[in-house]
Amino acid sequence: MKGFRAFLLRGNVVDLAVGIVVGAAFTALVNGFVKAFLTPIVGMISGATGNFSDKAFHASGVTFPYGVFIDATISFVIVAAVIYFLVVLPMNRMQERFFPKASTAPMRECPECLTAIPAAARRCSACTAVITPTVAVVAQGGPGGPELTKSREG
Repeated sequence: MKGFRAFLLRGNVVDLAVGIVVGAAFTALVNGFVKAFLTPIVGMISGATGNFSDKAFHASGVTFPYGVFIDATISFVIVAAVIYFLVVLPMNRMQERFFPKASTAPMRECPECLTAIPAAARRCSACTAVITPTVAVVAQGGPGGPELTKSREG
């Protein structure tokens, strides 16, 4: 039981549970908004009166409730747009700001494990093999201070 309790009280599980509850509540709110306001507007535009979600057509004794599908589509688009613009875009901006991408240094393959590594690397990050760098940036001091020059080794 201790292990199960520790699993349930970990931050990830609690965060996931809160996210699901808030997401379900938000979805219910959007569904109510769509049924109360947007589908009547769509019904007025299409010439139908009253609740558009009750609309259906019949073919060969089968009822196709297309109004319910339109309700669900409008709800999905609203929820997806809100999640994208209020969650995904801000998270992407925050990740780019706090976790910038690695520089676009020239790459080469490790001769031991064939993993892509920076050309100036002296060890492979995957297999830790010692590698002679192909391009090294060397700081040289001079009267005007240090300057960076590229030199070829190997």
